[in-house]
Amino acid sequence: MIQNTIFKILLAPFSLLYGLGISFRDFMYSKELLKPIEFDVPVISVGNLSIGGAGKTPHVEYLIRLLKPYINIATLSRGYKRKTKGFMLVNPRHNAETVGDEPLQYKRKFPDLLVSVAESRTFAIPQIMMEQENMQAILLDDAFQHRSIKPGLNILLTEFDRPFTKDFLLPSGRLREWRTAYKRADIIVVSKCPKVVSPTERDFAIAEINPFPWQKIYFSYYEYLQPYYILNRKYIAQLTAQVDILLICAIAGTDYLVDSLREKVNSVKILEYEDHHYFSKYDVANLKTTFDSIESNGKIIVTTEKDAMRLEMHREFLIKEKLPIFVLPVEVKFHFEEGQKFDQQVKDFLLGFRA
Repeated sequence: MIQNTIFKILLAPFSLLYGLGISFRDFMYSKELLKPIEFDVPVISVGNLSIGGAGKTPHVEYLIRLLKPYINIATLSRGYKRKTKGFMLVNPRHNAETVGDEPLQYKRKFPDLLVSVAESRTFAIPQIMMEQENMQAILLDDAFQHRSIKPGLNILLTEFDRPFTKDFLLPSGRLREWRTAYKRADIIVVSKCPKVVSPTERDFAIAEINPFPWQKIYFSYYEYLQPYYILNRKYIAQLTAQVDILLICAIAGTDYLVDSLREKVNSVKILEYEDHHYFSKYDVANLKTTFDSIESNGKIIVTTEKDAMRLEMHREFLIKEKLPIFVLPVEVKFHFEEGQKFDQQVKDFLLGFRA
């Protein structure tokens, strides 16, 4: 703890310099020397102030499930760590290196959804409109910091155990902007909540965030579903007290996932990598070695949906070694029976949208 505090103090000057750059950008927008672009199609942004870990992907998927049955929607992501450039439409045959793991995950789960990636969201949205003229809404993934576009509905995520109110600017902390940037949000979702949140805990969190009058706060948690075999979804695994898990993941913040698994199974051993890590041949060989060393008759390997997009690039090795890798799906749920209120707020925005 003391070392962590000293480390933050040493990095504080760099955080200040970073903050000055952010402040200058915000000044340019506040004085309208830079103007964000508004489009004549509803744009919903899902993002956070911190670097990774708040659950953007599951919340975007929640919106896809909510809206896709009724209107034509598309998702637009940067395609983080992809090895290609420019605007691309994602198809299920792509791999994570081509389009990024999260966009590929959207396309695999929702095959008839228009999924796109581009470094410049400003130029990408008109291209999406040309691809499908009757587009009725666009979901921006991880776009809270991208001031060049003004979304019609701005959804900000912050973790229950690591709220932005108690964090610091990069590099001494995890914030990509000053805390005060939360004022741009229309909706704030406190994500990764425990399965049970008391009214007292809810009120404390709301007081900590101190929302503006126009902001509505919701509390969400994850519901993990039955894991399926990475190369064939029809094969599923049961997570019981007789199962021992080797968890391989490269996501930001694993505590929530690990705690959930430990409630269901006998044991959890973790192979953990940095967020969006591309697994090498050495990594998958180490996966097999580690798995073989576990003494159990009921052992399996579990990974996240996002990590599966990168692990499957070693398909031949996985098949050859017959590694029982199962993918753990996740869905977002809302506390205090406020899921319908959240849904209605999103629908009201779309119904009230005027180009």
